[in-house]
Parts: sequence; C-alpha cells; structure tokens
Amino acid sequence: MLARSNWTRCAVLVLMAAGGCAVGPDFRRPAPPQVEGYTREPLPQATASAPTRGGEAQRYVWGVDIPRDWWTLFQSEALNRLLAEALKNNPDVGAAQASLRQAKETVYAARGALFPAAVAAIQPERERLNGAIIGEPEYTPTFTVITSSLLISYAPDVFGGTRRHIESLTAQAESQRFTLEATYLTLTANVVVAAVQEASVRGQIDATQEILRIETDELRLVRERFRVGVVSQADVLLQESALEQTRATLPPLQRQLALLRNQLTALAGRLPSQEIGETFALDDLRLPRELPVSLPSQLVEQRPDVRGAEAQLHAAAADVGVALANEFPQFSITAIAGGTATGLPGYPGTGIWSIAGSLSQTLFDAGTLLHEKRAAVAALDAAGDRYRSTVLKAFQNVADALRALQSDAEHLAAEQAAERAAFASLDVARRQFHAETVDHLTVLASERSWQQARIARVQAEASRYSDTAALFQALGGGWWRRDDSASR
Repeated sequence: MLARSNWTRCAVLVLMAAGGCAVGPDFRRPAPPQVEGYTREPLPQATASAPTRGGEAQRYVWGVDIPRDWWTLFQSEALNRLLAEALKNNPDVGAAQASLRQAKETVYAARGALFPAAVAAIQPERERLNGAIIGEPEYTPTFTVITSSLLISYAPDVFGGTRRHIESLTAQAESQRFTLEATYLTLTANVVVAAVQEASVRGQIDATQEILRIETDELRLVRERFRVGVVSQADVLLQESALEQTRATLPPLQRQLALLRNQLTALAGRLPSQEIGETFALDDLRLPRELPVSLPSQLVEQRPDVRGAEAQLHAAAADVGVALANEFPQFSITAIAGGTATGLPGYPGTGIWSIAGSLSQTLFDAGTLLHEKRAAVAALDAAGDRYRSTVLKAFQNVADALRALQSDAEHLAAEQAAERAAFASLDVARRQFHAETVDHLTVLASERSWQQARIARVQAEASRYSDTAALFQALGGGWWRRDDSASR
C-alpha cells in the first residue's frame, strides 16, 4: 500500500495526464537456492564401468551447458529423424504454440487501454416534414437528415491498475512460453525413453529366443538319452516344461513391444495404422560418456517449469496491484464533436461538441473490493508456495537422476558378472550331465539362473540409457540454447 504522501501525489491532475503511479508490489525475481551441490555428499567424478554393451563409465562435467539437441548424444540417426518428425507434427506442441500466440495477442489487446479510444458514428435518416408545424400546411417536404459524431474517451491510469493488469497478462504469456518449452522437453524425453524401452524389449525378445533355441537343443538331447535309457521320462517332461515356460514369456514381451510402437507412433503425430518406420535396438545407441551437469545456481534459470512458476508468481503480484488500484478513485475523460445536416433550404446544419471529465469512488460495496484484494494477496501467497515447491522438485529430480546413474552403473556391472557366472555354471552343469555325474535337475536350475541373469543384464543396460535421458530432462533440456525459443 502506498504511503499517504504518495497517494496525494497520485491524485494530482498533472500526474493524471502523465499516467500517475502504479500501486501494489513491484515484482523481484526470487534468489536461487544457495547450495553447492545436488546431493548431501559429493558424487564421484565418474560412474562405475562394466565390460559389456552400454557399460562405459560416465564422467560428470560440472558447469557445462546441455546441448540444444541433447538426444543427438546417443548417436542414433533413427532417433534424430523420429524426434524431428515429433517436434514438427505432435499436436501437443501445436496446441502449446497456439496458446502462446493467444496469450501474446491478449497482451497486445490489453495495451490498447493505455490510449484514448475514438469512435466515429454516422446516422442517416429519411424524414417528412409536416408544414402545419411552421404554419404552411401545403409544405410537406421529404428530406434526409445525416448526423455524424466523433466520440473520444480516455481513462487515465492514475494508480496503475491498467498497467498492473497488462503486467499480469505479460507474465501469463511468459508462463505460457515456458509451458511450450516444457512441452518440447517432455515430448523429446518421452520419445527417447520410449525408444530405449523398445530397444530393451527387443533385446529381451532376442535373448529369450536364443534361450529357446538352447532349450530346444537341450530337449532334443534329453529325448535321445531317454531313448537309450540314460534318463527317465520325468527328465523329458521337465525339459519340455522348462521350454514351454520360456516360450510363455514371449507374448507379454511382444505385447509390450507393440504398445511401445503405438506410443512412438502417436508421439510422432501419427495414427496407429501409420506406424513409424524407425526401429530401435541397444546396439544402435551409444551411451554418452560425458554428462554436462548445470550448477545448482543455474538450475532455476534452465528448468522451464521453474521459470513458468516464477512467471505465475509475477502475475499474481501484479494482480495484487490491480486489486489495490480498484480501491482508489477512477478517472475518465470524454469528448464528443458532431453535427447534423438536413439539406433543406433555410435549415442549415447544426454542430455540437462537449468535453467532460469524471471521478468516481466506491463508497459502499458490501466489502467486495476488500475481499477481492485479500483474495489477490492469498493467490500471491499460493503462487509463492507453488514456486518453492517447483524448485524443490527440480532439485529432487536432478538428485534422483544422479543417484540413479551411479546405481545403474554398479547394477549393470553386477548383472554382467552374474550373467557370466551363471553361464559358466550352466556350461559346467551340461558337461557334468553329459558325463552322467549330475542329474538333469541341476542343468535345468542352471538354465533358469542364466536366463534370468541374461534378461536382467539387458534391462540394466537399458536403465543406463533411460536414466541418462532423465538427467538431461531434469536439467532443463538445453532449450535456452535455441535461437528461436522466444519466438515460438
């Protein structure tokens, strides 16, 4: 609330013409959190490594910006093509772009209130004169009366209510801009993660099919040994059961693959019957070895959701100014000039003009303006809490992604070692079975352990790719490096 001296100065007529002052809080951007890292203790400079696909160590490069097209770090031409199509055709992007255009046009429309409005009017009328009125009953001419006028009206923004309203709309347009950036980021991350999931499922299907081939060969061997009386029929049935159990895992994987294909097709802006041509396998993706990580002080600048929440906070602060300005006197100036022409001899046209000013002040409204102001203040408090919540989630997202990358690397190394040990155990069990030193149950147990380890290793490989994408998304996705970001 302005001091009494400021209120008096704003009421002076000279300041009325100059636009006056703007009541309400002037928005100041919140300071970024004063922390040096995303985790309680410093993270290692690099992740663990494993001698397998996607097992490279990843090194953190602190204070370096994320590339604008961060998905290119996976070095997949198919992924690049799909993302180019998705960014062009995805309807969510189109809707966000249209909403941004709408928000901008709303601001432009509101700015018109700062200037006088002029309305021109012309009203032609056809009339017949009764001569008896002027003492000439025989004189009844028909004539046209044309009335023209120009109305000029202006509401001086003495207390800044209009400017605060425009400020609020501008902040809302800025929020919509960051909604668009968040839409870009969400879309690109969803495409990358879905592509990685497809690659993972394809890897699991390939591994399952290889296991099926091995178990089919094993069944053939068991049946031959049964014919010569080396093993019992129970051993044959056990091997058949193991084979069918493995085969039963294929349909769920194939269903998951079909769903992922549908998801990627929809993200590209296509119908399911127009399935995309790109396919993805883990062998076609490269794990980024260097991970650019923004400093914590930069995160609030780079996360579109944080910037959007900040813009909403700005809009709420401006709305408080609008509510305060509504409690002060309202001023207006109107001027009109015009004339009437009849075209009748002896009846010349007439001209009129007027200029007037008005001042109005609400004396009683049953508390409407008071409660509207309190509501605006409460909305500002809520926007402040939402902003802080968004910042907390942003830092949590980055911390979660960094922890996941560390865990993924260690998990993959463990799964790769487990698969290697399980395969070695299976190899020994087979040789012992051929040498008739162990029964077939031992071989089946070893086969099952190796199968589980093989699938788990493929899943662990995919986790490294998807969590790398999650880190890039958590850090904001590099939108600020796009030259055209402000104009979209």
